[in-house]
Amino acid sequence: MTTGILYNAGMNTPTARSSVSPLNATMPRIVLASNNAGKLREFAALFAPLGITLIAQGELGVPEAPEPHVTFVENALAKARHASAITGLPALADDSGLCVRALQDAPGVLSARYAQTHGGEKSDAANNAMLLEHLAGVAQRDARYVALLVLVRHRDDPQPVIGEGIWQGEIIDTPRGSNGFGYDAHFLLPDLGRTAAELDAAEKNAVSHRARALRQVLAQLAQG
Repeated sequence: MTTGILYNAGMNTPTARSSVSPLNATMPRIVLASNNAGKLREFAALFAPLGITLIAQGELGVPEAPEPHVTFVENALAKARHASAITGLPALADDSGLCVRALQDAPGVLSARYAQTHGGEKSDAANNAMLLEHLAGVAQRDARYVALLVLVRHRDDPQPVIGEGIWQGEIIDTPRGSNGFGYDAHFLLPDLGRTAAELDAAEKNAVSHRARALRQVLAQLAQG
């Protein structure tokens, strides 16, 4: 028997405040369809004000779902339905990644296994090395982080709640910062003059692609 994880401190925005009541009343427990430790940390902070028990799918014995699709939204929906079907709970899934214009939006949905798809290992270090190798000599470094969140109330939910967040930046060769994960240390935010890895958790959770996508989901739920 699992008790889940109750998050009770973190981001405190007007949007999140207005969404607590309807979400908590209808879905007191939600399974998070992810085993990524970095994503779990971010969602812990983003869901904190909601008073909801957010349970990682691994805690419920849910295996990872296949991600065969070429779009973020299709993969997120597949993961959410998979987790909900096995647990019988509402499920939240995210599919996110880095899209680099000069690479025709690669690594895209393959961001977490970018190096692996080219014969390397599955790790952040290998992914970043592969990214920089492919950008060697390329002056155009515009990039964006994309997050697609899908919340299904049950596995056959005909109207899943979908939120999309986009975070604009550019890729730099020399990593900066020790926070975050994935490509964060190479993802420069020109307006801030810092990389995503140089932001603390509170700063990142206020402006990140996942935060923006989650605010869209909460706003839709608040409307009933």
